[in-house]
Parts: sequence; structure tokens; C-alpha cells
Amino acid sequence: MSTTPAFAPASNLVFVTSVSRLDVLAARLCESPCVKTGGCPLVAYHNVRSAADAFNAARKGLSQQRPGTWLVWVHQDVYLPEGWDAKFLAALQQAQSRMPALAVAGVYGVAGSGAGFTRAGHVLDRGNLLREAPPLPQEVDSLDELLFAVSADSELTLDPAMGFDFYGTDVVLQAQAAGLQAAVVDAYCEHWSDTPSGPEIPATMAQRIVRNGRAFEAKWAHRFPVQTSWLRLEQTGDVERFISSLRAGTA
Repeated sequence: MSTTPAFAPASNLVFVTSVSRLDVLAARLCESPCVKTGGCPLVAYHNVRSAADAFNAARKGLSQQRPGTWLVWVHQDVYLPEGWDAKFLAALQQAQSRMPALAVAGVYGVAGSGAGFTRAGHVLDRGNLLREAPPLPQEVDSLDELLFAVSADSELTLDPAMGFDFYGTDVVLQAQAAGLQAAVVDAYCEHWSDTPSGPEIPATMAQRIVRNGRAFEAKWAHRFPVQTSWLRLEQTGDVERFISSLRAGTA
């Protein structure tokens, strides 16, 4: 695990990631121009037990941050095209002009939780272009974990009980509970995940998702229904039921 950094970022963006494969990190995130040139600092943590272990440690390191700094959680398998940092900062400014209480912003998410929920975002996911209908920025109730940013001026942190699942939605719900807002902004990037889906999902991953799902359900049952980018939660046990049906090929 990396030691807690202490730095004053030259940019208003600081990236943090959790590393499980150095080859993927080198081929994707570290090839992103804004990371490769050193324009935006990257703090990488190895062998952490949760996204929160990495994110919260990096957040503590922002002891000398400039006002308006955003800590960007990003997966190791994400590629950020040329000029992404400038585009993201401009998109944040646009979103803040419409949502004065903005504290969390990502590139893909969900607005609403009922039958009329809408997906929002513009990303390339595993070679498939996702360009959803709602104009951006769009206020949302859930964010995908591939990339999201949290204002360092806020009091928000990630919850270690979520492990590596549901923490994007969890931080949005935390923000809303504090009277803050979350949004998807238009900052196209590429996500090259090789995580298996459907019946091919490994047993260890299934067990992890169920365990973390139980923690999420216990924390946010009073907010049900909750719609994430891949699952609707209406009652306790929905995560386990969905994973069981997925592995059985009936989802």
C-alpha cells in the first residue's frame, strides 16, 4: 500500500486509483496524456481492501490543496484522451453554475429510481459507445465507479464497508443526505474493463458483491428504491438474489 501523500497539486485535479495489475495501469491510465506528462498528479495504492482505503488516504494528503481542488477516483483500466483534464474542469464549472451545491461529479450515472429512471453519460465502455439521451450536465442519484470526482472542500469520504462495490452510489447518497448535489458531466473517456459478466462471474467476485451489497442495503434501505447503473434495489436481499440469478443465467 502506498504511504499517505502530502502534496500541493499544480492542477485542480488529483487522481487516485487502486492497482491490481501493473500492466493494465501502464497500458491505460498511465498512458493518458494528462497523467503521462505529469500535468495531474496520480496517487496509486496497491493491495488495499477497499476503494475507501485508497481514496480516503489520498484525501488526507491534500493538506495544502488549493480551493476548488477535486479528487478524482478512476479505475486503472480507464484511458483519458488528450485534453481530458481541461474539458473536465470546464464541465465542472458549467455544472456548478447550474448546481451550486455540487460536490460529486462523474462521467456516467443514473437519475431517478422509479420506473422512469434515466441513464446519463458519454463514455466508451469495453468498445461500446454509450451516449445517453439526457443533455449534460445532468443531476443524478447514482454514479458509476469507473470515474468520479469529489470536491476536496466537502466533508465527503468513501465508506470502507462498501469494499469495491456500490461506493459510487453510496457517496452520492451521502452527498444528498448532507444537502449537496451530484452530477454527470460531459467528459468522454474510455473504459477497458475485462471484468467477466453473466454466468462467467467468478465465485469469489460474486461473494464479494453480495457481501458489500448487504452492507449497502443495511445502510440505505430507508432510501429504497435505489437504481444503480446495473441493478435496481427495492428490498433487502436484492443484491444476493440478482447475483444468484446472474450466475444461473436467468437474470
